[in-house]
Amino acid sequence: MNIILASASPRRREILENTNVKFDIISSSIDELVLEGESPCQMVMRLAFEKGTDIASKRKSDLVISADTIVVLDNTVLGKPKDEEEARAMITNLSGKTHQVITGISLINLENNKKIIDYVISNVKFKNLSEDDINDYIKTKESLDKAGAYGIQGYGALLVEEIQGDYFNIVGLPISKLSDLLKKHFNINLFAEGDLSE
Repeated sequence: MNIILASASPRRREILENTNVKFDIISSSIDELVLEGESPCQMVMRLAFEKGTDIASKRKSDLVISADTIVVLDNTVLGKPKDEEEARAMITNLSGKTHQVITGISLINLENNKKIIDYVISNVKFKNLSEDDINDYIKTKESLDKAGAYGIQGYGALLVEEIQGDYFNIVGLPISKLSDLLKKHFNINLFAEGDLSE
């Protein structure tokens, strides 16, 4: 059983590469639609599962890991900004407040009919940011391809006052939760040397 990470995210790849498991990358190309009446947690779990199913349907004997991460402020989902103006508005809105970062995670192996879906929530509190702080951050161009208009693993760390929960969840892959799910449901140990995906 090969392991596949169904993601084009370099950040997710780097997190998984820090373990001893061998994996391939095949990115999913689903339309990430928002459905009316869905809670943020339901949304990320559904999108993670849809990404995983997209790849698992072509690779039935493999274990497909997929994830979807969103930023939520006052129950409103903040996606990727369409331009610098929208990014500035998002960062301004996050200033001085606590928001949630939620990642849905999916593990699918169709050959054994195993479909595991879960999610992780981390709380992130931003500093009270000055206009200069916000403008300086926008100038880095880092915000444009990030949900919520910031990346905590980059310059975005300078905006953060405090986090509660899994840091790697905020980056995009809650590796501790993933480790637990792999061990419990697939007998794969991320601590172990080599590839234990038998």
